[in-house]
Amino acid sequence: MTNVPETKAAVRVLIVDDHPVVRAGLASLLRRQVGLKLAGAAHSGEEAMEILGGTVVDVMLLDLRMPSINGIDLLNMLKAHEHQPKTIILSSYEYEEEIYRAVKAGARGYLSKNAPREEIVTAIEVVVAGGTFFPERMLKWIEERDARSSLSAREIEILEMVARGLTNKEIAGVLQISHYTVRNHMNHISAKLQVADRTEAATVALRQGIIGTD
Repeated sequence: MTNVPETKAAVRVLIVDDHPVVRAGLASLLRRQVGLKLAGAAHSGEEAMEILGGTVVDVMLLDLRMPSINGIDLLNMLKAHEHQPKTIILSSYEYEEEIYRAVKAGARGYLSKNAPREEIVTAIEVVVAGGTFFPERMLKWIEERDARSSLSAREIEILEMVARGLTNKEIAGVLQISHYTVRNHMNHISAKLQVADRTEAATVALRQGIIGTD
C-alpha cells in the first residue's frame, strides 16, 4: 500500500479595502501564490461581515480607513465571531494611535499597501503560524504606548479644540466648564503625552493619530 502524503490546505485570505486597485492587485497576487487561496475581496466592513458569515477565513488583510465601518470597528465586531480570522493591517499610513488601537482590537500584523509580494506572503505565513508581523519601529511605539496612560474622551475632545486654535477660555465656554478645569485637563494631557505645552500636545496628538486632521 502506498502512503500518499497529505496535501497542506491552502490559507484562505480575505481582502477588505475600499480601493478597487488595491483589491485587484492583491487578488491577483493571491491567485498566483501556491499555498494561498482568495476567500473574497470586500469593499467595505459590511461586505466583509457578509463574507465571513458564510466563509471560513484564515487571514484578513484589512484597510483601517474605510467609510461607515472602519477597520478598527470591524476588528471589534469580529471579537465575538466563531471563526475570527487572524488580521493584518493594510495601510498607507503609520499613525501611531490608530495602529495601537488596531493592535488592541486584535490585529496581528502590519503591511504597507506598497509592500512587495515576498513581504505579503511572509506576513501571512507568520500570522497563520501564530506569530505577529510588525516592523521594529512599530513594536517600539506599541510598547511605549502601553506604558502611557490613555487619554479620556473628554481629554481628546479638548485636544481637538486646541488643534483648531481655541483658547482655554473658549474651550471652557463650549464645554460649559470653568477655564480652571480646562487647565487641569491640559496639565493631565501634557503629562500623559510627555509634552511641555498645549501646542506640542496638539502636534503630537495629530502626528500619532489620536485626533483627526479635519
